[in-house]
Amino acid sequence: MPRMKLPLSRFSIVCLFVLGSFSAGLSWKTLRDLRPLTASLDVGDSEIRKPCVVDRYGNFLSVTHQNRWNTFNKPLHDFPDLLHTSFIESEDRRFYIHGGVDWFARLHALVQNIRAMRAVRGASTISEQVVRMLHPRPRTVWSRWLEGFEAANLEKQFSKSEILEFYLNQVPYGHQRRGVAEAAKFYFDRDLDTLSPREILALVVLVRAPSSLDLRRAPKALERSIARLAAHLRDRGTLSSDEYNAALSGRFEFARSNRVIEATHFVQNIFKTVPPEILGQSGTLTSTLDGDIQEKVSHILDSRLENLRGSDVRNGAVLVADNSTGEVLAWASGSLSGADSSGWMDAVIIPRQPGSSLKPFLYALAIEMGWGPATLIDDSPLAQPVRSGLHSFHNYSRTHYGPLRLREALGNSLNTPAVRTIQFTGTGRFLEWLHLLGIRSLTQSADFYGQGLALGDGEVSLFELVQAYSVLARRGEFRKLRVLSEAYEPPGEPRTVMDQKSAALITDILSDPQSRRLEFGEGHLLRFPVQTAVKTGTSTDHKDCWAVGYTDRLTVGVWMGNLDRRPTRGITGAIGPALVLRSVFAELNRYADSPVPQSAGGLKKLEVCAVSGLLPKSDCPRITEVFNDQNAPADVCAGHGAYLKAAVLNKPGDGNGDAVRLLQPVDGLQVVIDPRIPLQSQALAFKLPKAAAASKVEWILDGEMAGRTSGRKFLWSLSRGTHFVKARFWRGADEQPAETPEVSFTVK
Repeated sequence: MPRMKLPLSRFSIVCLFVLGSFSAGLSWKTLRDLRPLTASLDVGDSEIRKPCVVDRYGNFLSVTHQNRWNTFNKPLHDFPDLLHTSFIESEDRRFYIHGGVDWFARLHALVQNIRAMRAVRGASTISEQVVRMLHPRPRTVWSRWLEGFEAANLEKQFSKSEILEFYLNQVPYGHQRRGVAEAAKFYFDRDLDTLSPREILALVVLVRAPSSLDLRRAPKALERSIARLAAHLRDRGTLSSDEYNAALSGRFEFARSNRVIEATHFVQNIFKTVPPEILGQSGTLTSTLDGDIQEKVSHILDSRLENLRGSDVRNGAVLVADNSTGEVLAWASGSLSGADSSGWMDAVIIPRQPGSSLKPFLYALAIEMGWGPATLIDDSPLAQPVRSGLHSFHNYSRTHYGPLRLREALGNSLNTPAVRTIQFTGTGRFLEWLHLLGIRSLTQSADFYGQGLALGDGEVSLFELVQAYSVLARRGEFRKLRVLSEAYEPPGEPRTVMDQKSAALITDILSDPQSRRLEFGEGHLLRFPVQTAVKTGTSTDHKDCWAVGYTDRLTVGVWMGNLDRRPTRGITGAIGPALVLRSVFAELNRYADSPVPQSAGGLKKLEVCAVSGLLPKSDCPRITEVFNDQNAPADVCAGHGAYLKAAVLNKPGDGNGDAVRLLQPVDGLQVVIDPRIPLQSQALAFKLPKAAAASKVEWILDGEMAGRTSGRKFLWSLSRGTHFVKARFWRGADEQPAETPEVSFTVK
């Protein structure tokens, strides 16, 4: 036997020499591979040095075990000293001495393996293991030598502390866990600073064979390794006698559950929007999210998307906010399983067309400017110029109801009254109003959106919409929504952006099921068991469907549609999101009282005429309406035959002055002759608005009389060219006529 040792030792030396020479001969390839290594560690450092985000109760949010890296990186000083020492003694005793490769340990391992004629021992340093994490390779002799050179280069670029910190955060364990902290949570549901010596040694030993060892199923298989490591640490003076005995006795208390809340988009938004100085404050960030609410809301949303699979609705989002604090309690962005790859997009923050969901803010502005819930608004067909054409506005049901009180116009979400309301407020003023409410996605000018802004032209996000509705719930106070606890993101001072009485009146309308009976009926999904202010919205071609509701305590917003902007198959806010909204509030109200929206002080109830909205006479049908001090009616109803005179849209608005203008044609209108129809059979209607109250009209075309009518409409036979038209009209017995401003139009 003594004669056999010498050849083996010589053979070992020869192998080392040959491999070393071969490595040196290919050093240009090795050096070429080193640059990606250092870059990888730099990139990894910026990517994984993110805090662990937990909900308000400490539950992890959106941990995925399919990623290459553990994204919850802890600083080195957060790891217990015993953990540092145990890993170094177990994995790399000369860690602080060698330059990346422990040549003595590698030579000793090589000799032992050759003697046994099999691999019985490894000699990878911690630095080499880090290299293996960054550059996975097949386990060959050549890859081991490459790892050695790369480890030496790694230690030139980074300190020992940085390498050890990376290792402790990224060392792989079984069950696709990475890092000691994540393994401690998985096995023991414990933070690192609460681990016992026995648990620490178990986590150290587990990394030796993470794929074959299972602490949960076969803890006895690790006992001998734990005992050997404990004895070594005792001999080194790292463990006291009591700690040594404790490490060898007792049973492991395993975690009964490893709860992780799915909130991927919420966490991503934190990493994108929270300032770096806040992200770097701690290894763990406590968010405002409530894990229980998040899970229930996500389940409700996913179930509803599955139910609507046949209606081609693939995406949805729900946001829940606490009105008193501005804290986000749930942030769910879901996609229909197997639909497409849009699941990575966060529907909570992507701007979409809001449809009618902006109308409450429009009417709130009108109330601020002097209107009241009983103000009459004319709901009749309406056409407005759009560039060189004419757009006709209509209600969703294609039904028009004539003059209605503001309460009914908003409650039934009617379109033509909304357009007439924005004519009163002005588009520019309404846009500024929306900006005050925190809606910043509307970046274009008022001229760009036009009066269609009242019906949802433009795009806003669900986050902005919920934030704006929470202003109504807080009776006019704006408070920015928060995603982190007060320790990291103190709540800003609320600012008043709306009169509390105006907000209270809008809330009263949205909470009143009777106000929406014309379009939605008596028994509808929007009639909640607990009084809730509710508004829906649907964009053009049913691409976006919305439902927002609020109580005194909570505001909830729901969006459903397709993120690729395809239309759904006829889904509206009252069909799709409304049921989600109803279900979410049912869960929120199940275990906690949800006070109804409160009214502001100074409001008063007053009986008014149900037809005119004025103070009733003895023969008027009566209703009870709510007013503030400024918008209560002072006039008595003069008779229902003349009640149209009370309708506010008999008065021009939006800066048009007192002049009555032609309803059609509008200035700059372009009319195209249809070649399939004889020219003599084609005509353009000249129209005056109801405001003219005309008894006789003369139509002046290109300076000459084109015709006379006793009504507000005249059919003119088409003739190519540019023309100028105005109307001269008489009101009742007036002897002096009035004239509209002249407009030009072109027939092609």
